[in-house]
Amino acid sequence: MAKKILLVDDEKDILLVMRKRIEGWGYDLSTASSGKDALELIKENIFDLAIIDFMMPDMDGVTLLKKIREKNKEIPVIMFTAYPTSDTIKGAEHLGVNAFIPKLSVHANIEKMLEEAIRINIKQEK
Repeated sequence: MAKKILLVDDEKDILLVMRKRIEGWGYDLSTASSGKDALELIKENIFDLAIIDFMMPDMDGVTLLKKIREKNKEIPVIMFTAYPTSDTIKGAEHLGVNAFIPKLSVHANIEKMLEEAIRINIKQEK
């Protein structure tokens, strides 16, 4: 059974491009264009991994991740950010972010990061 991934980003183009890539790698992908929509999906589904945009208009990625952690402390999380600074990382590191990916890095090895985050989580469950 394919691993389920939640992708949260307010930019529709990013959702479309990433959908093609992630589904092409064999994952089952759900997308949300806001933090509120993501929280609704999390209520209704169990995900193996979440990829969250750091900056969104309705709810930033750190706030969303705090709300996710109230419900699920174990889900691996990758944070997309257009501004990968030490301040960005410092604001979210205590929430269990597995990796930070520069959003504009089209050639980032996202597939490898997805596999690694899911593999680490599976080991922790055993």
